[in-house]
Amino acid sequence: MNYKSHIATLLYKNLFRPIAFQIDAEIVHDTITKLGENLENQNSLLSWLFAFRDPALKRKVLGIDFENPTGLSAGFDYDGHLAKVLKYIGFGFNTVGTVTAKPYEGNPKPRLVRLPKSRSILVNKGFKSEGAIAVAQRLDKKDLQGHTVGISIGSTNSPKVNTINKAIDDYTFSFDIFKKKKYIKYFELNISCPNTNMTESFIEVQNFKNLVKEVTSLSMEKPIFVKMPNEIDAKKSDLLVEAALTQGISGFIFSNLVKNRENRAFDQNEILNVANLKGNFSGKPTTKGANHLISHTRKKFGGNVAIIGCGGVFNTKDALEKFSAGADLIQLITGIIFEGPQLISQICRDYQLHTHY
Repeated sequence: MNYKSHIATLLYKNLFRPIAFQIDAEIVHDTITKLGENLENQNSLLSWLFAFRDPALKRKVLGIDFENPTGLSAGFDYDGHLAKVLKYIGFGFNTVGTVTAKPYEGNPKPRLVRLPKSRSILVNKGFKSEGAIAVAQRLDKKDLQGHTVGISIGSTNSPKVNTINKAIDDYTFSFDIFKKKKYIKYFELNISCPNTNMTESFIEVQNFKNLVKEVTSLSMEKPIFVKMPNEIDAKKSDLLVEAALTQGISGFIFSNLVKNRENRAFDQNEILNVANLKGNFSGKPTTKGANHLISHTRKKFGGNVAIIGCGGVFNTKDALEKFSAGADLIQLITGIIFEGPQLISQICRDYQLHTHY
């Protein structure tokens, strides 16, 4: 760890985090989002403070150039406010969204609750989104040349989107909005958010086949990564992977949130404290399931698939476990909330040293 990272870690863990964790998580998130967007033109300062760059970290996956293999997962930058600034704090790529066709204000609060002992966050946003048109208009105004930005697409969490066909139409509307945007380098097809009405319906193989058939019929020129569920039988996961491959989709993200409150990663007192709250969980409780699915999928499908490992990355060891399991790239959110934005450069620096030597 260099001196800048060391100082940033001390300040974050001993000053910022103790204060921020006393404030409602969604208020902190919204404040950070506004601050980050206001700093997006301070690229030289932010890069000096946070980013670690080395040509050895560059990757090409599904034809996309990544400056480094550590990205921001969907679920933080809902509406693209941070699409420009995230590169300057060290991310090699970042995903906007999940974006939906129509605006949705989000599920009833509380939508974000921290579980510090469990290294997890209870999440119940339910695809909170300004809608595809508004997000596209915002991103159109940002200079994203040289940035590797993706869009996660889901179906609008609305009572009006109450059938498979309506949900598919909702997905394809958003894909159509973004498919010709030059600044979008890749897509994520989110079929696994457990906090929405219809999304998990597409874990059913026939529904998924119908969805990917319609999405690929849009003549997509950019690669798609399917955001996969965490708590899924490997055989059923294989069926979804096979269905995607037959339609020319070879990217997969393992994985999304967990539902099971019996998960051994939870501190029992913390999980009891949120017993009456709706939502599902990020962070450490996702690690075992995600790593198992990464390893299984790599062994079964080999080089026919590209894999992004997502869930429970809090340090370089966690990142290396995902790479060792077979991930080409990794994503995180909860890790930077608990550890601070300097985590990205720490992972990149340590990973470069690990792979170089």
